[in-house]
Amino acid sequence: MILLTGFEPFGGETTNPSWAAARGAAALLEAAGHKAVAVELPCVFGDAIEALRAALAKHRPELVLCAGQAGGRAGISLERVAINCDDARIPDNAGKAPVDEPVVPDGPAAYFSTLPVKAALSALQAAGIPAEVSQSAGTYVCNHVFYGLMHAVRLTPGVRAGFVHVPYGPDQVRPDGGVASLPLEQMTEALAVVVRTALATAEDLKVSAGATH
Repeated sequence: MILLTGFEPFGGETTNPSWAAARGAAALLEAAGHKAVAVELPCVFGDAIEALRAALAKHRPELVLCAGQAGGRAGISLERVAINCDDARIPDNAGKAPVDEPVVPDGPAAYFSTLPVKAALSALQAAGIPAEVSQSAGTYVCNHVFYGLMHAVRLTPGVRAGFVHVPYGPDQVRPDGGVASLPLEQMTEALAVVVRTALATAEDLKVSAGATH
């Protein structure tokens, strides 16, 4: 079973392309013969991880790909590392705004994605979808879920998991606003590409995809 997740809208937005893309990617994977399900998570500290844990318990997936929105980024961000820190710049949808709090008290400082992020990067680029390996998932609810996901599956053999950020959809930006966006169809295909690459890749590529800052 493959589990994909996206978030409800937040920050005054009326849509969140991460949820639409997760739902669409699950449909694409199902059509290709894979067992896949999509679950929408609340953009709320604590509640999001509880919803994710419930989905993990219900569906018992072997591969998990969570997605969130990173408005302003130009393409798909394959997140490499989740850190044990909640530090909200804006309140979540329940008004919570934790500052310098751990996601998991006494948890490790960080977890790395167990998906082949560099192989996925290569596959996305080959498909003509703008993408990068990102070294930071932020400190908002996306990183909160990413860390919670990796902590939840850490003792479950054979389960691989990770997180990607998608940019704004075209409906969220003005045509002349100078803010990057990506068509929903490309975001949907991107998530499916990441999953298909993970299913076909036992060991990640050894290529450079780092950053100088």
